[in-house]
Amino acid sequence: MPFSFAASFLFLTVVGLVLLDSVIARPFEGPQIIQISGASTNVVSITSDPPSGCFPELGFAMPSSVPSSLEDWWCSTDSEYGFVGFSYEVTSCQSAEKLKEEFLDIRQTFNGRYVRLYGACDRVGFYDDVIDAAWEAGVGVYALVWFGFDNDDKWMTRRDTLLATLHSNPKAQFVTRAVQFGSEPLFDSVLSPINLAAQITSAKVNLSSLSIPVIISELAYGYQAHLKDGSMEVLDVIDFIGAHMLPFFSANASQAKNAWPIVQTDIDWFVKSAPSKKIYLTQNGWPSTSYPGVMPNSRLAVSNVQNEQAYYTLLDENCEYFKSVPGGGIGWFAHIYSDYQEPGYGIYGNDGLLKFPFSPKTSC
Repeated sequence: MPFSFAASFLFLTVVGLVLLDSVIARPFEGPQIIQISGASTNVVSITSDPPSGCFPELGFAMPSSVPSSLEDWWCSTDSEYGFVGFSYEVTSCQSAEKLKEEFLDIRQTFNGRYVRLYGACDRVGFYDDVIDAAWEAGVGVYALVWFGFDNDDKWMTRRDTLLATLHSNPKAQFVTRAVQFGSEPLFDSVLSPINLAAQITSAKVNLSSLSIPVIISELAYGYQAHLKDGSMEVLDVIDFIGAHMLPFFSANASQAKNAWPIVQTDIDWFVKSAPSKKIYLTQNGWPSTSYPGVMPNSRLAVSNVQNEQAYYTLLDENCEYFKSVPGGGIGWFAHIYSDYQEPGYGIYGNDGLLKFPFSPKTSC
């Protein structure tokens, strides 16, 4: 499926904002638990025995049953810098078995701590399968309310279904690190910034009893393009920053090894605009091929496997910098797990083989 960010960062004209501002999304009801027909009612035993260490640090052993509280469960975000995991596209509606297999691979082969969902699967019970796979693999999950590209209201049902599952599945709060309220919702103008901020606030109220943060996953440019109509309210209300870092699309792009000034510029903007907030690069990579929807905005930008690898090498070489950034350092995701999910971006190719050696630093 094509990326929504393929248009030029520097010359994009935001179209249709006024019309979208006039469309006020149906708010969801406050903090009560939403009941969805067919939602999971799995019974999971509860134990008061706390596990040792913190989740999802490397070497952490998952308990045999669900803890009685979140106290001392999650690792400090200050320890989450450098490589933290993968974006994982779910439009193919992977089976429960496939999710477990690939989440385990992320954990065991790459030392991934998190899986960041991208796209949508509307199969009944799908997020229950994600929760079970994450629990078995020992990884945290960035859940996603997916807006898509059709300007429809399906996201409302996805929102309600996800929130219901987070309340009904006893394991959910122990593996769900955050709910992303959209992937580039500002860049795509899916809602006005004020309406988006209101949706985020309502989701935070709904999830407050579960202590699940709410964020968006967004380009620096997405905020910058809407400064006059409320994007800073969105930046203020999110619990931490999920930043998209896609330097291939910059008008200044050339080879990936030269991309650091582009990366640094966007990071500096986030640090200056929200100096106390933790930052993760949630959608972050360099494609190994170009095609309609994934085309550069610089004639010098090169898309091939060598440049995809070089981009991650560049990030790895700057581990000490990521550790030092104000707000608790910067953790980064690789976008994406496999080419079968997003052509050209995968660490794995369509043949199921690694496109290049990949063992990034998780600490330094």
